[in-house]
Amino acid sequence: MKPIKKITCIGAGYVGGPTMAVIAQKNPNIQVTVVDLNRARIAAWNDHDLNNLPVYEPGLDAVVNEARGRNLFFSTEVEKAIDEADMIFISVNTPTKTYGKGKGQAADLKFIELCARQIAAVAKEDKIVVEKSTLPVRTAEALKSILDNTGNGVNFQILSNPEFLAEGTAVTDLHNPDRVLIGGEDEQAIEALVQVYEAWVPRERILTTNLWSSELSKLVANAFLAQRVSSINAISELCEVTGANVDEVARAIGQDSRIGPKFLKASVGFGGSCFQKDILNLVYIARTYNLHAVADYWEQVIIMNDHQKTRFAEKIIQTMYNTVNGKHIAFLGWAFKKDTNDTRESAAIYVADHLLDEEAHVVVYDPKVSAEQIYKDLDYLGTRSPEDNRRLIKVVDNPYEALDAAHAVAVLTEWDEFKGYDWAKIKEGMKRPSFVFDGRKLLDRKELNRLGFAYYAIGE
Repeated sequence: MKPIKKITCIGAGYVGGPTMAVIAQKNPNIQVTVVDLNRARIAAWNDHDLNNLPVYEPGLDAVVNEARGRNLFFSTEVEKAIDEADMIFISVNTPTKTYGKGKGQAADLKFIELCARQIAAVAKEDKIVVEKSTLPVRTAEALKSILDNTGNGVNFQILSNPEFLAEGTAVTDLHNPDRVLIGGEDEQAIEALVQVYEAWVPRERILTTNLWSSELSKLVANAFLAQRVSSINAISELCEVTGANVDEVARAIGQDSRIGPKFLKASVGFGGSCFQKDILNLVYIARTYNLHAVADYWEQVIIMNDHQKTRFAEKIIQTMYNTVNGKHIAFLGWAFKKDTNDTRESAAIYVADHLLDEEAHVVVYDPKVSAEQIYKDLDYLGTRSPEDNRRLIKVVDNPYEALDAAHAVAVLTEWDEFKGYDWAKIKEGMKRPSFVFDGRKLLDRKELNRLGFAYYAIGE
């Protein structure tokens, strides 16, 4: 088996960019090229100012700075990169379908198929093709069929290598992964990818399985994590009506070694590109095999998550005397979690949408998310016209401007900086009574009560 000399990754997004940057950093002898048709995104990856990288992840700028130009390259020349590569990672978007059969649940595989057809058309030598995108089970079968039937008689080996990154800690996760999972049928192809990871990951943490187990493991991992979040969020509502405290309940059960403490933080709900999409995918797959009890079970995780976001918005309206029409509500945070600029499926989008339906005036501050992205998120919902969204929502780049003369503050992302604000000064500038709705249980209840805020946190 010849060693891998050149790797190409198709897709320069949240997975492809950071993953390839670390592979290049740890394998200086392998040339890694990340390609994307989005010229603006590639230009941002190549920007001399590392603050302008299109993906914000702590530590990513240093990794890119070390490898870029040495053996890490970002390009829009997709065909050239495919032609030269020994191994090709497919890391394109697989959104939930918004049309046709499976609408709202199934993964849309059109970008995956376009990738496969392009690889088949360009490749003149044998290639190893690695699924990095999150895919439904047995997608490799379709990939193999397209590659074998539309190619130039080239031999393709398909591997599944799902990512298990948490946004906000992606670089740490890549440098020190719990496990690397590689699924495949060809032992030589598997070994080639194992050797890439072995440059920094201990062999015992590299798991090899068959293709289908690997593809399904990714969906199941995210489903289990999301299930824990929805479970503790369900209990948070029970805590509010019984006088229990969800943090104390979570601490008590988290001490049980069989349960453990992770993903037991009650909040306004989970977001991000993976949890919802992967569970919906799991639900759809189960339904296609007529496993309706299985599908219903996992769908409930999504239903509970949607309920938590709606409940939080309703709590704001109800507490503010059942009307928020014309009232100024400051949102602290728009990203789906701290230490990322990703807003996909962020709870903030849906809470804002609910409040805008009631004609509230929302002013948003997030340290990493642009105004353009915030408007794009709301416009995508199609709930109201873009003009109405811009009339009702304002985005500012100074938190104190967002909070000045506000009737209420809603904490939607757990950015650490929010804890360090001068809340006494904020109180002076707000309308009375001054409401704080803490969707992330981030702030100090005792301190805010002492300052005279009317404070609400989930699960208390």
